Amino acid sequence: MTRVLHYADLESAYDDPERIGRLAGLVRSRRDGETIVVGSGDNTGPGVLALKTNGRQSLDFFRAVDPDADTFGNHEFDYEPETTRGLVRESPQTWVCANAFDGDEPFAVEEGVVPWTVVGTTSSQVGVFGVASPDTGDISPPAASLSFTDPIDAARDAVAALRERDVDRVLGLSHCGDDDDLAAAIEADAICGGHYHEPREDIVADTLVVRPGASGEHLVEVDLDTDRPTATWHTVTDGPLDEGVADRLRERMRAVGLDEVVTTLDVPIDRRPMLGETAVGNFIADAFRHAGETDVGLVHAGSVRDTNEPFVGEVTVGDLVSLLPFDNELVTLELSGRELRETARLASGSHLDLPDERWWPGHFSNVTIVWDHPSRELVDGTVGGEPIDDERTYTLTTFDYNITYDPLFPRLTDERVLETIGSQHDAMIAYAREFGIPTETDGRLIRHGLE
Repeated sequence: MTRVLHYADLESAYDDPERIGRLAGLVRSRRDGETIVVGSGDNTGPGVLALKTNGRQSLDFFRAVDPDADTFGNHEFDYEPETTRGLVRESPQTWVCANAFDGDEPFAVEEGVVPWTVVGTTSSQVGVFGVASPDTGDISPPAASLSFTDPIDAARDAVAALRERDVDRVLGLSHCGDDDDLAAAIEADAICGGHYHEPREDIVADTLVVRPGASGEHLVEVDLDTDRPTATWHTVTDGPLDEGVADRLRERMRAVGLDEVVTTLDVPIDRRPMLGETAVGNFIADAFRHAGETDVGLVHAGSVRDTNEPFVGEVTVGDLVSLLPFDNELVTLELSGRELRETARLASGSHLDLPDERWWPGHFSNVTIVWDHPSRELVDGTVGGEPIDDERTYTLTTFDYNITYDPLFPRLTDERVLETIGSQHDAMIAYAREFGIPTETDGRLIRHGLE
């Protein structure tokens, strides 16, 4: 029975050595001669250890598991393309990506990246291709020098080449997020997806489409030998522990000081920042404003890495860095009151295609927002308890990613930057040491008409 073991979007799971150790143990316990092991991107970062090691912490897992194939997610390029090339060289799996290019040449072809490969089991030949998101260069600025072509066109060419090899099964690895169009456009038995963090299992145009979710919580096992492939889901925390992998990651954390305790929480707080006003979103925005000594602080919750596991007990340096595991600098800006009001309105994300109407992407410090959900209008906004004055100039602190890329806040531009003031992580750590982390919200976001 030809089976596939699939993981994706491991990201910050490396900051929990036991979880990665159990994922490694689960993969090894489920593997036999009829099994292939694959990933579909964002399996080297982001995360705290990834930030400190430029993604090399993933090699501990890869070398233990010896995957057959993986494709690129946008976060594989967080540390410049040359670093990505190095990870490709040193990792044991075959990297497959049919739509990544460096100029006119396929990306990292000299390091062994191929558009497709054939993986043999004891009874079958499985053709495996990979595609990355066409938005990779926009999402991850270090990849801006590369180009990512239409994944559907690239997949069609890869599948045609695999059919010429007379493979028994065709498996797609995709980091494109929504794979419905891809599944409808090609003839594949299954597509193992990533990028979006919500788990998924569907049949689309007779193709099984699966996505395991983020942070190493699930391992998906796909049976390719049935007339219609099926999926079995495994909870990683129930898997056997690979002590060697866990120990190597623990040592990496000790070596860079990530286990230092910053503060203690007696009450658990939810780490998911997108669900309206949250204590963790308020904390980050407050830390930014305090560091910049500005009127307003702002964080985009889409950059905050969430998890179902709350903060409670001892909170370490690693815990705080894991909220924003990117090497961003804080900047201060000037905005007119009219521009600040527009930024507050856009913080709702109402102009974006958000998957959940409850989500609220922008978190402010020292700003109160009253929002009418049915009409999607900003009813009122205050700074320091006073109504926003359209003619006044306000100062704001946020991270530089909002300036260089993020389309959520178009008013935040280079021309408005006053100065760069230092690391976002230093600001969060210093604030938590001095003031702790709030366990409750304080009413700075009021939404009417949201069920």
